[in-house]
Amino acid sequence: MKHPLETLMSAGGILLLAFFSCLLLPAPALTVELAQKLIKMFHLLDMNQLYTIIFCLWFLALGALEYFVGRFIWKRWFSIDREA
Repeated sequence: MKHPLETLMSAGGILLLAFFSCLLLPAPALTVELAQKLIKMFHLLDMNQLYTIIFCLWFLALGALEYFVGRFIWKRWFSIDREA
């Protein structure tokens, strides 16, 4: 049986790992031409707004990836309620 707060803990775990990613992993850097093209494509105001969106998406994606890898490792090797 699943715990009733498992979905809440999943989202919280992803956000927590995203914050850790902010400290440990570098975000992608864009060339000036690509940045200007993206600003025009998405109708943004300036490059600061573009990089804010890129950093948020990058760190949330890394946090989700780290969460699912950590969850897989936990359930595979460290979980107590395994079927023999």
